Amino acid sequence: MDDTLIADIRRFNRLYTRLLGLLEVGHLETPYTLSEARAIYEIGTHGPISHGQLASRLKLDLGYLSRLNYKLTDLGLISGVRGTDDRRTRGYALTREGEAAFRQLDAASDASIAALLEPLDPGERQALGAAMRRIEAILDEERPAGPVVLRPHKLGELGWLIHRQGLVYNQQFGWNIEFEALIAGIYSTYQFAPDTPPKNLWVAEQDGGIVGSICVLPSEGLPGSAQLRMLYVEPAARGQGIGRALVSQCVSFARDNGYERMRLWTHTNQASARKLYAAAGFSIVEIMPEHNFGKDLDGEIWEMRF
Repeated sequence: MDDTLIADIRRFNRLYTRLLGLLEVGHLETPYTLSEARAIYEIGTHGPISHGQLASRLKLDLGYLSRLNYKLTDLGLISGVRGTDDRRTRGYALTREGEAAFRQLDAASDASIAALLEPLDPGERQALGAAMRRIEAILDEERPAGPVVLRPHKLGELGWLIHRQGLVYNQQFGWNIEFEALIAGIYSTYQFAPDTPPKNLWVAEQDGGIVGSICVLPSEGLPGSAQLRMLYVEPAARGQGIGRALVSQCVSFARDNGYERMRLWTHTNQASARKLYAAAGFSIVEIMPEHNFGKDLDGEIWEMRF
């Protein structure tokens, strides 16, 4: 385990705890402690909830939660209910006073975050939101992933794609900086290529972050041929069919725009990508030994005719 990383995370936790005032006696200047406020929020958000479900969501000891809920009951904020499926199940719901407390806490939370964001410029706010969504996606195993949207790239994203792919392929295959330099040239070629013959680039976005991309360019020196280039999917986002959707988008674009065939260059060690190409209908037409990116590789040319 990386001691520096552990120290970085602990420092961030202390900072965020201080910025949000989580250790203050009255959470968000209300009469409630943080634990009480979280219980009110969970019950208000999810409706009637069982004692066990509430303990699981809050990661609280059952005995401690019982004492906390007794207090909230005495304050008139929650009342005990029985489960609809099992009348023996004990649960909780907000009273009218509890609903008012929930609305007060919800508004105070929004105001607290707005005050945190107010000094930041738009770029800093966007970067902060993206970083937090990324942290949530990595750490929250129960959080369902949002829908994947394929869209055109935006200003600044070509540099991001170069950065991420350079790192991902280094981590996965040990490829050196030569690969990063190569793809920087490919994206530059794409951006400055004329619109005819047709070209296109798609970014896969999920939960506000980039999780993949792909592009189509006309094959150099091969009239009527399109080139599938730069297929990439974030490791954490794999297994959702994103790569398959990107490849399908490319193939459909080439076919619909009158190309006679589509080609691509890959390597035998890129097993996941090769499965996608084969499933889409590509086949290998050439294999050649290479020394690229600091490695001895077997390069492959795949092709599909329309």
